[in-house]
Order: sequence, then structure tokens, then C-alpha cells
Amino acid sequence: MSTLYQDAQRAGQDSVRTTILDRAIDLLVTEGPAALTMRRIATDIGSSTKVLYTLFGGKEGLVDALYREGFARLRRAQARVPAVDDPLAHLTQLGTAYREHALAEPAYYRVMFEQAVPGYRPSAEALAVAGTAFDASAAAVAACIDAGVFRPGDAEEISKIFWAASHGAVSLEIAGHFTGDTAARRYAALMTAVGRAFSTDPESIPVSVPEPGPDAVPDAVQKSASSPSTSAAAREGQQS
Repeated sequence: MSTLYQDAQRAGQDSVRTTILDRAIDLLVTEGPAALTMRRIATDIGSSTKVLYTLFGGKEGLVDALYREGFARLRRAQARVPAVDDPLAHLTQLGTAYREHALAEPAYYRVMFEQAVPGYRPSAEALAVAGTAFDASAAAVAACIDAGVFRPGDAEEISKIFWAASHGAVSLEIAGHFTGDTAARRYAALMTAVGRAFSTDPESIPVSVPEPGPDAVPDAVQKSASSPSTSAAAREGQQS
């Protein structure tokens, strides 16, 4: 029976990297940051530690790769949002995609925004990758300004304000404070409120109504919110 590493090898170097990152993020969720060692990951996928050190340089490099991977996945999720003629509708859809992606991959979200690995600081390269993740949102805001939907302003700055609002609501939802339909309604109302703040005609922006769904936190989010990684990170933070 072949190992995960051997299977990935047959698919190529990118597959090897993905296999390592997938196992690392799973360990972070299920057992906490203390389990995130090069030896443990190598053992779990059936490779030598040399493979991991060659690819990532060490644990710091591995966590940096997780950080960059999280933002790369977010950027791809934003890129999958189809362009539409209505710039405000496109911006709204990008906001929806942000929330859906965060709820689908809460472990990566924690690495990106919540210091899931105590002591980690992103490298300059990682921060550069993170900075490109919201290019689509800035472009959508610029399109709203050009179309006269938003007042003239700095599209990059406005997009950051949308991001700040989105991040706050999503973080509360991942932590379990907002759930299900209630969370979706609050998110829609918040995005509408931010949009109206920059609109040339605030009353023309209706509150979008999300599709109905179960009033419960998604399983992936529940798993992340109650995982050892959260409590372990808290314990390590208290000890430092």
C-alpha cells in the first residue's frame, strides 16, 4: 500500500506540497500548534523530514506557506466570482464569496487572521501575497465609482473598509457568536450599510436577502471553533 507522499510524488511536486500543507492544517485543527512538527508531518504522510526541510526550510517556513496558501485560496475564490454588468452586484457577490470561503476553510482563516500558531509573523513575501488577495474587491469598488454608484474616492481605501466589516462579521460567525440564517442576514445588512455609506443614492441600495438555510453553524466551523488548536493557542498565549 502506497503512502500519501508516494501518491503525491506520482502527481508531481505541486501535489507533494499540497499534501504536506493539507496534513499540516489538519493537525493544527485537530491537535493544536504543538503537533505541528516536521517529524510528525513526515511520519503521517510517509516521507522523510528532509523532504519537508527542502520544500519549506523549517517549521517557520511551513507556517508561512500555510499563511500564503490561505490567501492564495481566497484570491482564487474571489477570481471565480463571475463578472456582471452591475458593478454593485459584483461587489456584493465578492463579499458573499469572502464569507462562504471563510466558513468553508476556517482553519486557514485562523492562520491568516487569528495567530493560530503563536509567535508566527508573516514574511515579507507572505504579506505581499496577502496584499493581492483583495485586488478584485478594489477593482469592483473602482467600477462602482466610475459608474456613479459610489461617490468619488480612493477605491483601495474603500475596499479595505468593506474588508474590515466583512472580517468582523465572519470572525464572529466562525467563533459561534452568529449562526445560520441570523448570521447571513446580519452579514447582508452590514454590507448594505457600508455600501450606503459611500453611495451617491443610499436609498437605492436595498438590503440583499440571503438564501434561507439551517440556523446552525456549518460543521467545518463548529469543528474549528471547538478544536484543540483554539484552546492550545490560548494556553500558549497565556504562558508567553
